[in-house]
Amino acid sequence: MKGLRPLSIATVVALAAALAMVFFYAPNDADQGFIQKIFYIHVPMAIVALGGFVAAAIMAIKHLRTGDRSWDLRSYVAIHMSIIFGLAVLITGSIWARASWGHWWVWDEPVLVSFLIVFLLYCVYYPLRFSIEDPDRQARYSSVFAIAAGAFVPLNFAAVRLAEAYTHPRVLSQTGGDLPGDMRLTFFVSILAIALLYVTMWKLELTSKRASAQLGRLRRRLEDGIEPPPAQPAGDPTAVGARSASAEPAS
Repeated sequence: MKGLRPLSIATVVALAAALAMVFFYAPNDADQGFIQKIFYIHVPMAIVALGGFVAAAIMAIKHLRTGDRSWDLRSYVAIHMSIIFGLAVLITGSIWARASWGHWWVWDEPVLVSFLIVFLLYCVYYPLRFSIEDPDRQARYSSVFAIAAGAFVPLNFAAVRLAEAYTHPRVLSQTGGDLPGDMRLTFFVSILAIALLYVTMWKLELTSKRASAQLGRLRRRLEDGIEPPPAQPAGDPTAVGARSASAEPAS
């Protein structure tokens, strides 16, 4: 795919810069200490994953409006990438919760539970999509699901804003207010790096899916075509007899 190589280079540079800033530039949090640095991975991945779900819904809308199945493929790959990132969010969130609360999971925490609901909702996408054999119906129903599920994504943000019993691990100290300048800069660089990683992986998988589809079409064309007859062995007497019969003049 065009532009994939420079995008990959930019992703590697951004990830290296983000990791260097996380471990050598951003200070440890006054309350949580070193474990707080997982925030620079956990939160950006959550933001990018949810953004990917929204992007998939937009691509699905374009598919339904235009009928172009390439938009359905883009939407499918975006959901796939967001589910992978979402799984990483749940894993890093559990590690952070264990270090901060002493438990791997807290069910009365609205941020964690709402993200888990969104994640499980999109896990239904796969059995729905692959249970339909007709390609057109598969793309159409998958797009409808992507749009409907995308409407639930803003609820994850609303839960953070509206929840009164806020027990999610604090990023800042009790008197810290907003993020300090060095932590804020590290956070923004981390978001950029994770977003570039998402786009790079999305393009790589999209290229792979398109190549697989082209190979599948080529294979079907070869299977539907007329294959040449197998060559006869040089010493086959039937072949000699056939040539003699064809050479014999008609009476």
